[in-house]
Amino acid sequence: MRIAITGATGNVGTALLRRLGAEDDIKVLGLARRVPRRAASPYDGVRWMSADLGDPGCVTPLIEAFRGLDAVVHLAWQVQPSHRRARLRRTNLLGTRHVVRALREAGVPKLVYASSVAAYKPGPKDERVDEDWPVTGVGGSGFSGDKAAVEALLDGVEWEDPGLQVIRLRTTLVLQYVAGAELTRYFLGGLTPVSLLRRGRLPIVPANRRLRGQVVHAEDAAEAYLRALRSDCRGAYNIAAEPVLDAAVVAAEVGGRVVRMPLSLMRIASKLAWRAKLIPTEPGWLDLTAAAPLVDCSRAERELGWRPARDGRETIRDLVRGIAAGAGTASAPLRPSPRYARQSGRRTA
Repeated sequence: MRIAITGATGNVGTALLRRLGAEDDIKVLGLARRVPRRAASPYDGVRWMSADLGDPGCVTPLIEAFRGLDAVVHLAWQVQPSHRRARLRRTNLLGTRHVVRALREAGVPKLVYASSVAAYKPGPKDERVDEDWPVTGVGGSGFSGDKAAVEALLDGVEWEDPGLQVIRLRTTLVLQYVAGAELTRYFLGGLTPVSLLRRGRLPIVPANRRLRGQVVHAEDAAEAYLRALRSDCRGAYNIAAEPVLDAAVVAAEVGGRVVRMPLSLMRIASKLAWRAKLIPTEPGWLDLTAAAPLVDCSRAERELGWRPARDGRETIRDLVRGIAAGAGTASAPLRPSPRYARQSGRRTA
């Protein structure tokens, strides 16, 4: 099997490359704006191509690169800089259009797309929804709106080209140890007391009854992508682990004290800090966390044979260790903190 992976140096892409390293029959073309400069695992053994997917000039080279492939896994997605929405949409929406156009013109028969539970409209926090829940997004969240827009785009593509096998994996937050430094940069910023995490304790963990959600470990997400690649199925699949996480569960893992707060107060504080560029995370992420439904993964288990090997608590513990260590890899998106790089002998990209 010959496949291409866009965004192959990112969080999910790195985990998928690790998983595919054990599959002798799969050859990988990795696409990224900044390809790895060193042939370190898991980036070795991959044929690399540098591509800015938001650039219309990428389409012709992509068509040539995609010819003869069995599938394209589209992971590429940009969440920062959150203050520049036009730049994000250039990669996320226009870039997806370019990838889809190229694979169709190249005759690739399968697309596996990294969707998200963020594409769903607001839903319940006391029961789970399946893949029939509407994918109209959460108002106020740019990430959710873009994910919902791509879902609508793929609806049109499937109508126009029913022979194309499209699989959409609607994952929850995908976490792992080596994403520690990246997720700190992208979502937490300099105000997060990472030094306290190293000592196993945060001062407080904000709590609200709407702030409940699921996560999935990157290794389990990678397994879902591999099963999708080998499957004849099509359609959408929820990918998440149990249990549902709330402030009490997170506090038990990071040693923090639960402090209940109204969403309105958290929203105001988040908006002010974001506008002042004290945190990198746009306020829409808080609205998304409060609104995103819990999801049922029965279809993935039934049709793909997928079940997570790690539960949500284990996944959070793994991430927290990675954040405390500033962990990363040899890729540009997952570059480690300088302290971690010195301790592990890595060079930052």
